[in-house]
Amino acid sequence: MATKPMFSYVFSTLPRLSFSAFLVCGALCGSSLAQELALANASVNPDPVPSAPVVQIAPPSPSEHKFWDRKNRILFAAVTALDATDFAVTRTNLQSGGRELNPITCFFGRSTAGLAVNFAGETAGVVGMSYFFHKTRHHKLERIVSMVNIGGSVGAVTYGLTHR
Repeated sequence: MATKPMFSYVFSTLPRLSFSAFLVCGALCGSSLAQELALANASVNPDPVPSAPVVQIAPPSPSEHKFWDRKNRILFAAVTALDATDFAVTRTNLQSGGRELNPITCFFGRSTAGLAVNFAGETAGVVGMSYFFHKTRHHKLERIVSMVNIGGSVGAVTYGLTHR
């Protein structure tokens, strides 16, 4: 008479144990108990016509602002100017025999058009990320994205000008 291996016993009882654990968790879950209480209250005080929930729109808080406010326009102008300067310095250095140290820009830097697309995409990416953070109400991050890009561009321009 052949005996069943041990693993077949474990795997045959596993579905039953999982279903039992699911039932126990469901019975002890607070949300399932809350639904039972809601049903109990509904039977005591029946409401034939369900009322629609009242939605109140909160007025904008003082910390919220328009996306194209004065600070963002200044930051985006600085980002655009420094990216254009970084493009010009990088292009000049590459044409005089230098090499690009940024691996992403290095991929695009084989032609002037590719380099222009890289820096235009960088500028558009900064504005897009800032807009995303603005829409998700992360207003500090909205400004920090521009500031980090400005810092990186200043560093790149400085390095490019000192290592001609």
